[in-house]
Amino acid sequence: MMAYPKAVSGGVAGATTSVEALPREAMAPAATVADYIALLKPRVMSLVVFTGLVGMAVAPGQLHPILAFTALLCIAVGAGASGAINMWYDADIDAGMARTRGRPIPRGRIAPGEALGFGATLAVGSTVVMGLLMNLVAAALLALTIAFYVFVYTIWLKRRTPQNIVIGGAAGAFPPMIGWAAVTGHVGLPSLALFALIFMWTPPHFWALALYRSGDYAKVGVPMLPVVAGPRETRRQILIYTLLLIPVSYGPWFFGIGGSFYAAVAGVLDALLLLAAVRVWRDASDRPAKQMFGFSILYLFLLFAALLAEALVRVSA
Repeated sequence: MMAYPKAVSGGVAGATTSVEALPREAMAPAATVADYIALLKPRVMSLVVFTGLVGMAVAPGQLHPILAFTALLCIAVGAGASGAINMWYDADIDAGMARTRGRPIPRGRIAPGEALGFGATLAVGSTVVMGLLMNLVAAALLALTIAFYVFVYTIWLKRRTPQNIVIGGAAGAFPPMIGWAAVTGHVGLPSLALFALIFMWTPPHFWALALYRSGDYAKVGVPMLPVVAGPRETRRQILIYTLLLIPVSYGPWFFGIGGSFYAAVAGVLDALLLLAAVRVWRDASDRPAKQMFGFSILYLFLLFAALLAEALVRVSA
């Protein structure tokens, strides 16, 4: 792991090391609020919070608005805690990748130990608050999500197998289940359908990114699928997983939390995503992969937005 010096005292009693002799990281300006926000991976967090919100909205029953906000805040903080601990553990490879070298730890803005302490504090705090104010099932799912992302994906799988994102992607699929459990106190089949949707969406989404960032992963020794199996096999797997995703996307409709509007939206989005996957399969350039990666984010957002819209209509009816 990368380590950044904290002490500046010299070896002779009373002497101090000159500023010019310090490593660049030690001379970096003090961390700002923006640096700590960056540790939380806010772009990832936004989608996590949104899917958690939809899980709450489609669940039978209601929460007081303050409790609902608190539950969402716990989901957000828990996701941020996972991101901070991930950045602590992956600081060495983050420093070698163009996409991640600007993160706070590689830049020397935040020491690795501080990031770990920050993330661990947020993880414990969010789980405890969820358990005290919501219920133990929601708290247990939140704790499982954090532990799965940190220990299963980040520490165990990411550097060992090209299937890292297939299995590790489960961490990103838990938030709607947490939202559902916060309202109901249990895990129901509809929430499992939301879990399955995100779980199946994750591989083609992330492999599209890995295709045009494969050089970065190869340089730091992370065995992403394009690095280990090659771009052609990765494009084939993207197409296969997209085909598998299509029937799974109708799970919310099958279990009654999505109506005809959701089914129609899913049909259009599935067709567009499949078209994007076919283009990736047929065109070896980076452009189709970049386009699919961007559209896949919109795909998931619009599917969950359709569920949220129908839930709001049912409440107002």
